Amino acid sequence: MDFTRRIFLGAAAASAAVAQTQRPSTERPNLILYLPDELRAESIACYGNHVVKTPNIDKLAADGVRFEQCHVQNPVCGPSRCCLATGWPVHVRGHRSLYYALHPDEPNIFRYLKESGYDVYWFGKNDLLATETFATSVTKAESRGDNSAAYGQTGARNNPYSEDDPHFYTFLNNPLPDRRKTSDYLNIQAAIEILEQKRDKPFCIFLPLTFPHVPYAAPADFHNMYKPADLPSLRPVTQTRRPRYHQTLRQIMRLDQLHDADFRQIQAVYLGMVSYADWLLGELLEAVERTSHTRDTAIFLASDHGDWAGDYGLVEKWPNAMEDVLTRVPLIVRAPGYKGGHISKEIVEQYDIMPTMLELAKIQARHTHFALTLTPQMLGEPGDRSRAAFCEGGYNVNEPQCFEPISQFNVAMAYYPKVALQNREPDTVTRTVMVRTLRHKLIYRPDDQSELYDLEKDPREANNLYGNSHYAATQADLFHRLMDYYVRTSDVVPRQLDARGLPA
Repeated sequence: MDFTRRIFLGAAAASAAVAQTQRPSTERPNLILYLPDELRAESIACYGNHVVKTPNIDKLAADGVRFEQCHVQNPVCGPSRCCLATGWPVHVRGHRSLYYALHPDEPNIFRYLKESGYDVYWFGKNDLLATETFATSVTKAESRGDNSAAYGQTGARNNPYSEDDPHFYTFLNNPLPDRRKTSDYLNIQAAIEILEQKRDKPFCIFLPLTFPHVPYAAPADFHNMYKPADLPSLRPVTQTRRPRYHQTLRQIMRLDQLHDADFRQIQAVYLGMVSYADWLLGELLEAVERTSHTRDTAIFLASDHGDWAGDYGLVEKWPNAMEDVLTRVPLIVRAPGYKGGHISKEIVEQYDIMPTMLELAKIQARHTHFALTLTPQMLGEPGDRSRAAFCEGGYNVNEPQCFEPISQFNVAMAYYPKVALQNREPDTVTRTVMVRTLRHKLIYRPDDQSELYDLEKDPREANNLYGNSHYAATQADLFHRLMDYYVRTSDVVPRQLDARGLPA
């Protein structure tokens, strides 16, 4: 469907108009959203990685629909999740930083479900709802165990390197002692307890887990699962025509003192963390089958963004970085009555999860949004080959609320140099927007180096073509698509109608 027509039809009518195929007539299914943190698509076996072992994710994909090109709307946890829950781009309501969550006056997928009779269970971290929003959106919220180590909050507790070692800020940590003592495992067990209960209402289980988020550390049998030498070549360090953060991050974190073997070790451990997240999924899927919920439960697997994991000589992520390793995430859906084993190769966006879950739950959205239901592809139909994905990130210097206060960090904390850089040189994290088609990607930075890539010839994004005369028409076309995108999505008009007359 044409983008303009979709906007004017509204969410409910658009869903009905996308395809004429008869939808399954099953009752409203239970819903599980399994959301590992920082999981990039290309580090999963069914997405083409020939080293990593992810049998449970692969099985879910074989039984459901795998979306080959799903991209997030922001490369950072909180903003990305706000987009997922609302179907709104970042700019609609300013959900750009880690410190502005969804408030009670804003729509979110979980409130729709709860108000429609679902019990909503939340086990894991929160980078999405403001505290006061939980009461109307979630039946029970709990995070078992201590996941602070996943965000460098414990400083050097598990860091094997001294502060004068250039490895100190790599996020590479010691192995964890026990696969059954992580917060993620305990939260999976909480979900299994819900599956084991007899219920007279449909339920939604949201599992916002931490793995494979940094620090790079996994239970010992996963931590050392892969040999760095077995990995294919990483994306090389390139400084030519790159935005400033590439060079400056490497310098301030002392990554420029490391070698290829160091970055291979980082990625090997990251893959071990991916395999651990896969094992956790296996525990959940076994419980779904054991409790006879396979036929009445739809399972969504996705992530909020990816991770450099040593590619480009970088680690973790950056708020205005738009490489595919950060924006391209897995999206797999297994739903009763829908097609199994289908691969959708066209572009979709992560926030498409919201209208898709609502359609399965037979709920009509009461707010204007810009996401598309994925049920046609779940029935085996092709997607839209002309569709583009859009991603926004970074901050303006006149938005101090977006910058984490450096006073909250000390030099022994893994995030210290990154927070320090954002505060001292805010032009390294300037506002940025991306448009990506199946063939090309434009990353526009008004205050830093913009980028253009021909992904067919250069899938590793090594050769920046921005300003190249041979690609002038392509660059102009992508700029036109960006302009269309902003004009069509720049705001949303509230549904309520106010009286125009004077008060009596």
